[in-house]
Amino acid sequence: MDFEAPVSEQSPPEQSRLADWYPGADLVDAFAVQLPRGYGSDIHAIGQAVLGHPPPWFQALLSIRDLVVRPFGLRTSVAMRKAAGDRIDFFPILSVDDQEMILGEDDRHLDVRISLLLLQGTNGRDRLVATTAVRCHNRLGRLYLAAITPFHRVVVRSCLRRAAMTGFASARTG
Repeated sequence: MDFEAPVSEQSPPEQSRLADWYPGADLVDAFAVQLPRGYGSDIHAIGQAVLGHPPPWFQALLSIRDLVVRPFGLRTSVAMRKAAGDRIDFFPILSVDDQEMILGEDDRHLDVRISLLLLQGTNGRDRLVATTAVRCHNRLGRLYLAAITPFHRVVVRSCLRRAAMTGFASARTG
């Protein structure tokens, strides 16, 4: 595909339904990628393209994470995938509208929210902004967050870039 997919870090978008999570969060970050011309705005399909097919190296890291966190009472990705409800991979979908999907998980150590938000670009091409907000409840949550934050940033950038480079295939309109 000849579409370039630079991923840029940006300020968390104020128009997101996650904006009320930003104050007091222990982590808030946002990354954006431009959608190719002719691609639709089916946020569920776009979410599936970004989060539904993680690269093998991320799956390996997630397996290691699951082994490490199980003794501390954190839910594993395997357990999250088996839980009831609508989800993309192991991420539960909390709400969806035409422009934004909110995913997230709460546990006794920390709460996580992910927003996938479509924003109209001035050049006629939409941008997808992935925002993560995390609120820690205790020291274990803060230690966990400190350990995964460098990986998180690489994973988010990689998932956005990978989805864009593969064409957001499930979101194509034309």
